[in-house]
Amino acid sequence: MNITIVGMGYVGLSLGILLAQKNNVILLDISKIKVDLINSKRSPIKDKKLENLIESKELKLKATLNQKEAFLNSEFIIIATPTNYNFDTGSFDTSTINDVISEIVKINDKATIIIKSTVPLGFTNKMRNQFSKDNIFFSPEFLRETEALYDNLYPSRIIVGGYTETARKFGELLLDISEKDSQDIPILFMDSEEAEAIKLFSNTFLAMRISFFNELDSFAEIQKLSSEKIIKGVSLDPRIGDYYNNPSFGYGGYCLPKDTKQLLENFRNIPNSIIKAVVEANEIRKNFIVSSILKRNPKIVGVYRLIMKKGSNNFRESAVIDILYKLRAKKIKIILYEPFISEKLFDDMEVFSNINKFISRSDIIIANRITSDLDHVRDKVYSRDLFQEN
Repeated sequence: MNITIVGMGYVGLSLGILLAQKNNVILLDISKIKVDLINSKRSPIKDKKLENLIESKELKLKATLNQKEAFLNSEFIIIATPTNYNFDTGSFDTSTINDVISEIVKINDKATIIIKSTVPLGFTNKMRNQFSKDNIFFSPEFLRETEALYDNLYPSRIIVGGYTETARKFGELLLDISEKDSQDIPILFMDSEEAEAIKLFSNTFLAMRISFFNELDSFAEIQKLSSEKIIKGVSLDPRIGDYYNNPSFGYGGYCLPKDTKQLLENFRNIPNSIIKAVVEANEIRKNFIVSSILKRNPKIVGVYRLIMKKGSNNFRESAVIDILYKLRAKKIKIILYEPFISEKLFDDMEVFSNINKFISRSDIIIANRITSDLDHVRDKVYSRDLFQEN
């Protein structure tokens, strides 16, 4: 089949690479750097699995900046562009998706459009009405950063917001790229608005779980108890489980912060307590972390890595960034160690490329996630990373 994917983030790139093993795939992006990297068989995203697959496999894959080339002959066009939460409107900014659909309809009105970007409830139906086009579906992705390829190969479930034969054909495409036994992959077809809700509620539940263990950790730290022992004991209950329980400075990344805020906005006229608390809990946790750091009276705080997860090069919506700005507002000098920043300054904060100089200059080092780089100076490190897991 001829398939186009718009956007070369974790979702679009991982999906495109897997589909390109059996289909003709065009990746469309606005970044010439990303396009050139793909066309020279290199990954624009730091992810070992993705990098190895691009370099080692013969893929029917091409990247382009040209919309006409991307859209003209495609049967399926998958939109995987990022959507940011707009505080002024209280909703995702979906203008890029709207613009892409408008161009698709002009160039190739027969193509089936699948939206994988996270959108507000009702957005897909709005697009169908706006463009008088029934073959627009929403199909949520459930991918972890740095594990996007694995999660496409071994999906927990496949959700497609449509009942037509074309919608079923798309579901089969996703089944086909999986290495998991198809009998073990639930595939659900439903209205697109229900599929949109699944995405928002799933991520909000994960944010709630993270917040719960973060608040457990705050309690234990204040009461001078062992968070590690309490969490292990709680997690041994099979109804609770031993996952998503490693304390952090707060949830962050591409999805959880914006998805929780969007769902809360959808609850504006609906009675709720938990959804609101999930959003508030993250801010409370960050303030608690700042307070704990300030109690140590540091003059210079060294921030070890801005990334949210090990093995990632992304620090978008990182909780660490909120922490450092809150500390700077308290007149604390901040220095950084982040190998993915090549400049010497990050918003007027000094960035060190030499970790030993960074360590020696820091009164205290804060780290959302610890690595062996800091093993020899653990007495200088403030972190809530108990289990060395993302």
